[in-house]
Amino acid sequence: MYKFKLHQYAIALGLCLAVVSCKTPETVAETPKTPVPESFGDKKDTTNMSAIKWNNYFKDQNLVDLIDVALKNNQELNITLQEIEIAKNDIRVKKGLLLPTVGVRAGAGVEKVGRYTSQGAGDASTEITPGRETPDPLGDFTISAYANWEVDIWKKLRNSKKAAVSRYLATVEGKNFVITNLIAEVADSYYELLALDSQLEIVKQTIKLQTDALEIVKVQKQAARATELGVQKFQAEVLTSKSMEFEILQKIKEAENKINFLLARYPQEIKRDNSNFLALLPSSVSSGIPSQLLANRPDVKQAELELVAAKLDVKVARAEFYPSLDISAAIGVQAFKPSYLFTMPESLLYSLAGDLAAPLINRNAIKAEFASANARQLQALYNYDRTVLNAYLEVSNQLSKIDNLQKGYDLKSQQVDALNKSIDISNDLFKSARIDYFEVLMTQRDALEAKLELVDTKKEQLNAAVYIYKDLGGGWK
Repeated sequence: MYKFKLHQYAIALGLCLAVVSCKTPETVAETPKTPVPESFGDKKDTTNMSAIKWNNYFKDQNLVDLIDVALKNNQELNITLQEIEIAKNDIRVKKGLLLPTVGVRAGAGVEKVGRYTSQGAGDASTEITPGRETPDPLGDFTISAYANWEVDIWKKLRNSKKAAVSRYLATVEGKNFVITNLIAEVADSYYELLALDSQLEIVKQTIKLQTDALEIVKVQKQAARATELGVQKFQAEVLTSKSMEFEILQKIKEAENKINFLLARYPQEIKRDNSNFLALLPSSVSSGIPSQLLANRPDVKQAELELVAAKLDVKVARAEFYPSLDISAAIGVQAFKPSYLFTMPESLLYSLAGDLAAPLINRNAIKAEFASANARQLQALYNYDRTVLNAYLEVSNQLSKIDNLQKGYDLKSQQVDALNKSIDISNDLFKSARIDYFEVLMTQRDALEAKLELVDTKKEQLNAAVYIYKDLGGGWK
């Protein structure tokens, strides 16, 4: 009857704890997400160039070789790989919390209590064996195995493990995003290097033209058909172009070292084919539809997984308000003398206990953690929306840029052709004294600027093809 009442009291206590702890705050409602547009402008073709592997997308074998080295050696990528290992180990930690903790212990001690205490008086009047009192001081030797287990009633531990799995998968997508950016950065730097080589060649050709013009004006001065002012003006123009040559050489060195840094190696010459930069053609573009970004872009998938983990964190924080059930058990042997340790059943010890506990006093701290989890969930939601929006806008910008660059390149090509013809015409007119040196100088200067701009436009075209590939989610597969 007494045991039955105790059982009733335990049930009543558990129900009271459950009722008290169930008064938990509500989660913050999620804001609706803006749907992704159905297409990029008026293009609705589902063919997506991101499905092409990077070593097939780039046709220049020198560039392919550089990217391959970067993917093996790049320090930022290797750092990201270690983050994946950390996240993987976190899963193992969370998984371990679901299982009982089992261990063994061995201990030895001695205790001397006062004779005029309840324990001392009891020990003095107790005989271990007939005619032999309890030793004083009293030894204590123990060998036992023990286990502790938190029963996951409210799925707190399971949700915590699921959150860890989502974060692990998010780090994998983060690694994929690093790969896409690394490939784009290497390609960008490579095309910049080719463009600088082309500009250097243009400047050298211009220096030769200017030097030839300088010799002509010197001859004309000797024949009293030109003045010293003309000679000095041409001389200054030659010196300006030579100074530009060294500026470009410095930029080439910096561009090479930028690539070497991405490849995690010390300075060395970058192997490349710079024979005809302006003849390079950017890859054709197939953007697909915006909804494909959700599956192809690693940063979008990473943000989505972070959102899933944040939602699970809210469930874990909410479960802290509920009672927790802990079960502990132990079995072993204990005696005051080592020789008695394995005397059965006298030295046998065992225990089994279950604890039901719920927070009453420290609920404000739990509420604060719950509110923080809610806030982090909203952060993750806003970050996901922002990432999707940014992905769409990046693709939209690149598509527009590719179209406008092509139109601009065609016009600049016509401009360069016209200026090249004007150089020949101005030289002939200058030799026949029909125009002065100033017109020749301006024609050569305009032609140089136009040629350098044409090379810059070609570089931007090639890089736009690189970044549209990245923005569509290509490169990591």
